[in-house]
Amino acid sequence: MSVVPFPAVPGSQRPDGGGQDIADAVGRYLDGVQAATTRASYAETLASLAAIVGSRDAGSLQPGDYAAVMARWDGAAAATWNRHLSALTSFTAWAQRNEILAVNPARRLERRKPARRGDRSIPRARLEKLLADDRHGLRERVLWRMLYETAARAEEILTLNVEDLDPEFRRARVTSKGGAVEYVHWATATARLLPRLLRGRTAGPVFLADRRAPAAGRRAPAAGDICPATGRGRLSYPRAEYLFKQASAALDPHKKGWTLHQLRHSALQHLAADGRTAPELRCESSLPCRGRGAAASPRAGGRRAGLAPDG
Repeated sequence: MSVVPFPAVPGSQRPDGGGQDIADAVGRYLDGVQAATTRASYAETLASLAAIVGSRDAGSLQPGDYAAVMARWDGAAAATWNRHLSALTSFTAWAQRNEILAVNPARRLERRKPARRGDRSIPRARLEKLLADDRHGLRERVLWRMLYETAARAEEILTLNVEDLDPEFRRARVTSKGGAVEYVHWATATARLLPRLLRGRTAGPVFLADRRAPAAGRRAPAAGDICPATGRGRLSYPRAEYLFKQASAALDPHKKGWTLHQLRHSALQHLAADGRTAPELRCESSLPCRGRGAAASPRAGGRRAGLAPDG
């Protein structure tokens, strides 16, 4: 029985008789990509692959070749990384269907999970510019500073009462997400502003709403959420979030403003950048750590210290 070979694809074989040249394989693949925008995007990635591989056969591609390509975008955003990885995996699938590749050189690479908007860290310089701007109200400046310096959850700080504060040691007693009672600590900036906000108040919510609380009806808050001296209610999370987003919109590249969760996330990220250890960060983020609890003292290990501890 005679065997009749299929005709070769023009340009698919190297002159020296070897396998298909990577440049030819990439060209054939891109010719089959219908969407112009996708073709242009993938061409950038595959051009880098061709430059790294050189004149080698397309069938000789290895995970190291793909890793070298992706190293170019190692520091890029997750969406950028994933876009370039998609180009490589799509080319690989095409090459395997056409029996050019027997293995998958992309098998060691993984897609990255894009950060949710609320988890994006705020650049330190932009955040400091906002915190130092005295055009914003005193209440907001104290709240933002305290949230940043303590790395506490917004709910923990907004539910603080004056009775929970220990100004001498720059700390406050809070109830954490799990119900445990613990301390958060702040630094000099908060310590300087806090007395001005309290103005001699000795009881009631630390952060007050702009108006007096209704005395009756469905909107009347609990007695513990009303300042006995002014009759004003406790500042709510939605209102605090709205004010922070409005104030930060001008500094946000997306012009949407930042969230209070981003403020806490940024504090933890900046702590890590400053060399804080993993156990310390676990304490800052309210995860279980040694030396925590209601009996914690200002000098106890595992406390949630301020972002910039100083005298």
